[in-house]
Amino acid sequence: MVKVRFAPSPTGYLHIGGLRTALYNYLFAKKNNGKMILRIEDTDRNRFVEGAVEGLIHSLNWAEIFHDEGAFIEKGKIVQKGEKGPYIQSQRLPIYQEYIQKLLDNGWAYYCFCSKERLDHLREEQKKRGENFKYDGHCRNLTKEQVQKKLDAGEEYVIRLKLPENRMVAFDDMVRGHIEVNTQDLDDQVLIKSDGFPTYHFAVVVDDHLMEITHIIRGEEWLPSTPKHVLLYEAFGWETPNFVHLPNILNQDHKKLSKRQGDVAVEDFKKKGYLPEALVNFIALLGWSPKTDQEILSMKELMDSFDLERVNKSGAVFDMNKLNWMNAHYIREASVERITKLAIPYLLESGYISQKDIDNRYEWIEMMVESVKDKIQYLSQIPEQAKLFFKNEISLETEECKEILKGEQVPILLEAFRKKIKEIKTLDPNSAKKVVKEIQKEQGIKGKNLYMPIRIMLTGQMHGPDIMKIIAVLGKERILERLHYIETHYLI
Repeated sequence: MVKVRFAPSPTGYLHIGGLRTALYNYLFAKKNNGKMILRIEDTDRNRFVEGAVEGLIHSLNWAEIFHDEGAFIEKGKIVQKGEKGPYIQSQRLPIYQEYIQKLLDNGWAYYCFCSKERLDHLREEQKKRGENFKYDGHCRNLTKEQVQKKLDAGEEYVIRLKLPENRMVAFDDMVRGHIEVNTQDLDDQVLIKSDGFPTYHFAVVVDDHLMEITHIIRGEEWLPSTPKHVLLYEAFGWETPNFVHLPNILNQDHKKLSKRQGDVAVEDFKKKGYLPEALVNFIALLGWSPKTDQEILSMKELMDSFDLERVNKSGAVFDMNKLNWMNAHYIREASVERITKLAIPYLLESGYISQKDIDNRYEWIEMMVESVKDKIQYLSQIPEQAKLFFKNEISLETEECKEILKGEQVPILLEAFRKKIKEIKTLDPNSAKKVVKEIQKEQGIKGKNLYMPIRIMLTGQMHGPDIMKIIAVLGKERILERLHYIETHYLI
């Protein structure tokens, strides 16, 4: 059975690249009737951020990427489910101690007592020669007696992988193809740190094997480390899983996406008001493409069409304009009820509505949101679009607006419109349409000469949301105020 894992480190918010990795794991598992594990790799205690695990799980749930085993949140607490746990690495230390002892016993690992000062000096010397840092094997050939003496003396140590000398390491990657590396170009990697915690490179191999992972789908930054992982599988006598290294997500400068260029955390996009299905659809196409030219794909369609063979080798550029276009599409397609519910926090924060409005005028809020939802790219833009319903003064957007209000029919239109609004009892989009039709019939004012001045008198703009919805949302009192303002400031 296909089994994959998403194994983030709780060092902060979930990066957009991490979300894509989780998504590809999820899609591959679902396509192949397999399972996905969420494992928390928290062995780097210096970078651990309190609350990050909860944040990671909430972000995955928000994106509707649901795992089968691992860490979950229930009633506000982290719980673990599955037969291969614990799924939090800091709770697996006895397991790592058991397996590091196996490597020490069979000669694939050794104790290293080199001080930080010695390693820093070694690093500087290699840097002067233009070399990348590589441990020189100083402790590689210590005798058992020497090692025991140092251990008995309480000297600090790490445990390193003992690489075979001058040997080719080969593996196949489902994206990169066949890869071969000579051990001369590798380093005797630290497996157990001085604090007793495993490094990523050791824990990941042990955990992936014990959790029966069949396909390791992760970012390409881990590709240089994979030969050492392959050697660890060999050292234990374990079968090597399938490797899939995903291309980086790039910014517009074709450099790896980072927070220096703007939003990169899932939480950032959530706060701005991107819909989860839009973000998922967008990132699915960053490095992968379906067999058709279809760009709008539901999660079900992504599952049905996902294929690792169509993952690209080259990095994918994060195009914010494309994301905005896609999110705007999903907002337009979403129900007014849903978008209203999502928009309310932004309207509350802006001060345009209150809890009293929510309790007593929810239909009015819904009508307001409906009138502007087709004009926004993400939900935090709602207040900017909605402000036209709340300002008391009308400022004309362009000189052309002023010219239109100079039309000879405008004073007649204004007076007729004001009279109709005063007389009307119920104002909604249908009754607003009826009012405008009556003016057209009675005054003989048609088309652009009718609709454009009404829009400008009410909003100061030539273009915008549906005018009938604007009339309904503004209401009688505010419409009459605006007509008076236009009359006294622009028509006299």
